[in-house]
Amino acid sequence: MRITMENIHKAFGTNQVLTGVDFDLLNGEVHALMGENGAGKSTMMNVLTGLHARDNGKITIDGTETYFKNPKEAEQSGVTFIHQELNIWPDMTVLENLFIGKERKNTFGFLKTAEMKALANKQFERLSVSIPLDKEAGSCSVGEQQMIEIAKALMTEAKVIIMDEPTAALTEREISKLFDVISSLKKEGVSIVYISHRMEEIFSICDRITVMRDGKTVDTKAIAATNFDEVVRKMVGRELTDRFPTRNQSLGETVLEVKGLTKSGYFEDINFSVRAGEIVGVSGLMGAGRTEIMRTIFGLDSSESGEIWLNGKKVHIKTPVQAVKLGIGFITEDRKDEGLILDFSIKDNIVLPTLASFAPKGIIREKSETDFVNMLIKRLTVKAESKDIAVGRLSGGNQQKVVIAKWVGIGPKLLILDEPTRGVDVGAKREIYQLMNELTERGVAIIMVSSELPEILGMSDRILVVHEGKVNGELLKENATQEKIMTLATGGQ
Repeated sequence: MRITMENIHKAFGTNQVLTGVDFDLLNGEVHALMGENGAGKSTMMNVLTGLHARDNGKITIDGTETYFKNPKEAEQSGVTFIHQELNIWPDMTVLENLFIGKERKNTFGFLKTAEMKALANKQFERLSVSIPLDKEAGSCSVGEQQMIEIAKALMTEAKVIIMDEPTAALTEREISKLFDVISSLKKEGVSIVYISHRMEEIFSICDRITVMRDGKTVDTKAIAATNFDEVVRKMVGRELTDRFPTRNQSLGETVLEVKGLTKSGYFEDINFSVRAGEIVGVSGLMGAGRTEIMRTIFGLDSSESGEIWLNGKKVHIKTPVQAVKLGIGFITEDRKDEGLILDFSIKDNIVLPTLASFAPKGIIREKSETDFVNMLIKRLTVKAESKDIAVGRLSGGNQQKVVIAKWVGIGPKLLILDEPTRGVDVGAKREIYQLMNELTERGVAIIMVSSELPEILGMSDRILVVHEGKVNGELLKENATQEKIMTLATGGQ
């Protein structure tokens, strides 16, 4: 399928999101689409698939001018969009999610469950995924939900698949398998639009790249004819210095100590500590128990045994409210459902954990609150028309910045970051890394859970590797390599 988009314009109110975009997709190619958060990448694809109507411009598909009325019509025509923010129905089973709106029925209207299960298992086998089909989708990890969405797209026999940050919640092994699937789809003539902020992936899997900046197309090139530095320069409009800022490590007293923390079926006998000014990276495969350990420390889940010590005192954290009062912040990997209230404004989301401090006598001091919010928006470079717009209207990366601003605002002693740069562009990533450095220079202790090995290696002072619910090893920054981490993550020594 050949798709051409010419001079596409799209505005939401007074906000001009696309101001003359051109995009060309060839048959059987993997075409990277890159740009900073808010550059208009997802909006352009939403215009293509009929979620948003264009204000101006022309779209042709196989030489015929074509405009889809809605995403369902696009899907029926062979164009499928796997969104960054997953469209999972949490109260339904995995099987029901895979076939929602596309159920297989016999002549009497009864579901052909066996046939649907066989088709689902075929796609899961193709992706090397093992998720029980009768499992409630809401209880699946974010990574598992991502694989469900990919399997769902593969079952539509699409001619074009748009993937928006498809590997953000996947492990290295799952990414490798996804790349195998993409290669086989390409051989079958399927075209892939690959939206990602992970440079290594772009140069590994893509044929051509289109770079966007501020709602416009900057350039389209063959991958072989460009390089990392050129792409970054075109994305951000300036030279970007080192990918990871230099860390001036100065460690203080132990802030957090975890002793023998255990929750059957999830993790067992977890022991580690974090000092003031230190970044401890936590690596491991999906399902290893990394997130579950952090949720327990923050009081979202309970443990069966073990102790948590904070600043030399034993604490019993039963709820997130208690954790916040103790100076612990937690940036969850699932920003849509757990990190933000999408209908609330940017301002209301940022002040949520600290609201009481702006109303000591029950009356909100609006000027202080506004100054506080504006300071954090400026510091995190959140791109938005106003602090009062709904956070759900922001790009994924800017939503992540709001989540970080919210927890930075409490003045934490300990900050837990679970996939902190998921869906965040290369320029914004560096801003987040720089902020992490600033926080540790002020004595904040940081735990960073990440599936990105370059990020783990680039920002951690120490690295804990979790395998099947246990800490299988600890590496110092100077001795750590991707190979050593993967060896420990897969159960080796």
